[in-house]
Amino acid sequence: MDYRTAGVDVVAGRAFVERIRASVESTHRPEVMGGLGGFGGLTRLPAGLRKPLLVAGTDGVGTKLELAQAYGRHHGVGIDLVAMCVNDVITSGAEPLLFLDYIATGKLSAEAMAEVVEGIAEGCRQSGCSLLGGETAEMPGFYSAGRYDLAGFCVAVVDEEALIDGRRVEPGDAIVAVASSGVHSNGFSLVRRILETQQVDHHTLLPGGTTPLIDALLQPTRLYPSLVKALCTSGLDLRAMAHITGGGLPENLPRCLPAGTRAAVDPRSWLRPAVFDWLQTAGDVPEADLWNTFNLGVGFCLVVPQHDCQGVLQICAQTGHEAWQLGTVETLGHDGNALVGLPT
Repeated sequence: MDYRTAGVDVVAGRAFVERIRASVESTHRPEVMGGLGGFGGLTRLPAGLRKPLLVAGTDGVGTKLELAQAYGRHHGVGIDLVAMCVNDVITSGAEPLLFLDYIATGKLSAEAMAEVVEGIAEGCRQSGCSLLGGETAEMPGFYSAGRYDLAGFCVAVVDEEALIDGRRVEPGDAIVAVASSGVHSNGFSLVRRILETQQVDHHTLLPGGTTPLIDALLQPTRLYPSLVKALCTSGLDLRAMAHITGGGLPENLPRCLPAGTRAAVDPRSWLRPAVFDWLQTAGDVPEADLWNTFNLGVGFCLVVPQHDCQGVLQICAQTGHEAWQLGTVETLGHDGNALVGLPT
């Protein structure tokens, strides 16, 4: 017996690294030192920062991978992996600097894994960060053949003087919502449970439209770094940001607000995307559970003084992001609720 008969083909693994080399190196910022293949990736910090702070984050794609693998959609989950990490770290005003990925699989499928890495590279290019390295692990007997899992790790950098941490948020500030591209990468355990009760295939369309349901569900997570960079260099007073992930608005929006304040939102300020209405109807999901599971069309939130709200909306439009005023910041009430206005 040898390693190959045990299920791990190291020769194929080396060939895979060569295959993805061009995609990886296409993401490299000027600060990167060396190339692919070492035991660790090297990068300098960007020049011109007086007191640089590193901001780190890690995440995965979750059970959206099950649906993506069932339908052979591998490129999009690579973008998802980057977005779930990058969209978190930029809430501090930081610029994404480097990204690392970890791919674990039962048996290396060069085609599928190359699509994943190309998706990761695409996400890094959109975010302006370097795909500095990664690891692909074949684990036969632990993962079934053809199955894989993903984890990502992002490091960003911000000058301490430019750090955005919500401390300057005041009652009366405007809360701006930035549209999601759909379900993003949260709530898929519920999505998959709903799909199990329906006769759905790749031909099933969203009611009243021409978009296949599976396409809507597997739409990659929207990336917000270009928007945040434009806002941070605009001169507008950006005071706090929130990435709306698992737990929806009720869990994530209050996280960016200081003690003694709360968010008051208007659920009538936007039209909920059709995919969420389908999920609610098909799964008979209670309204409160819907809000506490999905982003419902709000992927990112910005908190600014009311007088800067219109300027923020203009920059959102200029960078291709649909946005609107979602609500305002209020003084925390006696009930202690950190977010008010949502239907129950």
